[in-house]
Amino acid sequence: MDRNVCIIAGGMSKWGVRNGSQRDFFQEAAKACYEDNLQVNPKEIDGLLVASAYTERTSYQTHLAPLVAEHIGVKPKSICARVELLCASGSSAIILAFGLIKAGQADVVMVMGGEKLYTPQKWEVFYSELASVDHDWDGPQGLGLPPPVFAMVAKQHMKQYGTTKEQLGAISVKNRRNAALNPKAQFQQGITKDEYMNARPIVQPLSLFDCCPITDGAAGVILCAEEKAKQLTDKPLVYLRGTGQASVNNMSANMPSWTTWEALKIAGQEAYRKAKIEPKDVKVAMTHDCFTISEIIEMEDLGFCKKGEGGPFVGEGQNDLGGKVPTNTDGGLLGCGHPFGGTGIRQAIEVMKQLRGDATQQVKGADIGLTHNLSGFIAAHTVLVYGREPV
Repeated sequence: MDRNVCIIAGGMSKWGVRNGSQRDFFQEAAKACYEDNLQVNPKEIDGLLVASAYTERTSYQTHLAPLVAEHIGVKPKSICARVELLCASGSSAIILAFGLIKAGQADVVMVMGGEKLYTPQKWEVFYSELASVDHDWDGPQGLGLPPPVFAMVAKQHMKQYGTTKEQLGAISVKNRRNAALNPKAQFQQGITKDEYMNARPIVQPLSLFDCCPITDGAAGVILCAEEKAKQLTDKPLVYLRGTGQASVNNMSANMPSWTTWEALKIAGQEAYRKAKIEPKDVKVAMTHDCFTISEIIEMEDLGFCKKGEGGPFVGEGQNDLGGKVPTNTDGGLLGCGHPFGGTGIRQAIEVMKQLRGDATQQVKGADIGLTHNLSGFIAAHTVLVYGREPV
């Protein structure tokens, strides 16, 4: 069996610094997802995948999927499981749901993802992040937290290609502006170029607005087989056309290049091949802007511009509305925040809305959309391609 798979609903909780529990956020996100498509009855959902990276640490809750199922009114009979790949947990769960439906092992699968990261002692989150890399090698060398790693990436890209601080700032200003129009985003106010340039340093050359925050929140989507989708929605169908996921290293010592992310190139090429498209066909993209330098390199390695030209590409607004490939139109990680398990799902929601034609900042003619996550020490990359038509 080889079926076409559609995404028919999506919703998220408010993201930010929240007083609620992880369970509260999942319930909020599920409610928003159901409200996005009132034709879907939770009783019709036969599978549930829940993405969360830090649930044991910050919520002290393992065996998460059955708990979420009970609290969102779903009784799965084909699959009920948790998925973890740190920052790419959500998009990985979507890939698994896609495969299950495509193979006929499930018909309607809900994918939920989220975290409760703000705890009474916030330092615990950063301490836990030391486990995200090889804590026997990278951690003791001071590379267990993301800012030092991406600062080195930014320095090397600047040295090799002449990338400037002002070009990094163009991404931050754009994404915070987009987030200000997204009521679910963590940050509800834009920043100016001067505010960006005068922000306090974190790890040079990165300053405060180059870095995404940790975040509380959750998101959810519903995927189903095409024949079922035609019964469950009156909105334009959005198909998941192709996926790619790759990893070529985990430790820093084995990273082939700091400024060319080979795993991203591999994942992107695989997703393009399966979707039967080329980079020039992508009309809107949600990429993993955990740091401003990330979005620059992603523009290059996803094939939207040539290697080394990412700085001028973003500086000229080619990744902004009206540009070659509008990117992170909902605010991205820099504006929406980053509850690890929820991010890939939040990206899928925005691409779904863009392709349906009902996004807040609608990209004209959007018929092909892409999402991308990186995870760990730039160690794994996940790319999904969506379209208004099946392959």
